[in-house]
Amino acid sequence: MASTSRTRTGRGRGRGRGRGGRGGGSSSLPPPPSTLPLIIEEFFIVIYEDPLVKKALPKKFADYLDGQEPAKVYLRAADCGPRLWTVEVLFDGQGRMYLDKGWENFAIAHGVDFGCYVHFKYEGDDVLTVKVFDGTMCRKYYYSDDEDTDDESDDDVKPCIHPL
Repeated sequence: MASTSRTRTGRGRGRGRGRGGRGGGSSSLPPPPSTLPLIIEEFFIVIYEDPLVKKALPKKFADYLDGQEPAKVYLRAADCGPRLWTVEVLFDGQGRMYLDKGWENFAIAHGVDFGCYVHFKYEGDDVLTVKVFDGTMCRKYYYSDDEDTDDESDDDVKPCIHPL
């Protein structure tokens, strides 16, 4: 049998300037975290208590809004048409932000229950796109057959969505 061996050609041991070497050139490292702007566009909450009562949003998100403190936000279920659900917002004076009146209707219509993970994506203009995941961490998908986009019609808790 013929023996095959691999040899390094043109390279001496320990003298390479490849990955991790001490070669010249500019560094492409990102700036330290303290110099990066604070951008909180996505976050989630876990439903550990009554899903129909007001819900606290992360303090970092409230800090991100920094003084804007909207009186309402508009929730849009991802992949469920253009309907916006109007939800009043409360601030407690200690930097905490809560979804209040209107949250209950949204939660009922979208099957938010104990153990659900609710993902929010801030779209700007006080709009949050929402995805609901069940306790197994699988997303609840819906489609909409409701053409009504009037965000003031949330009083009739009829679901505008249907599980697939």
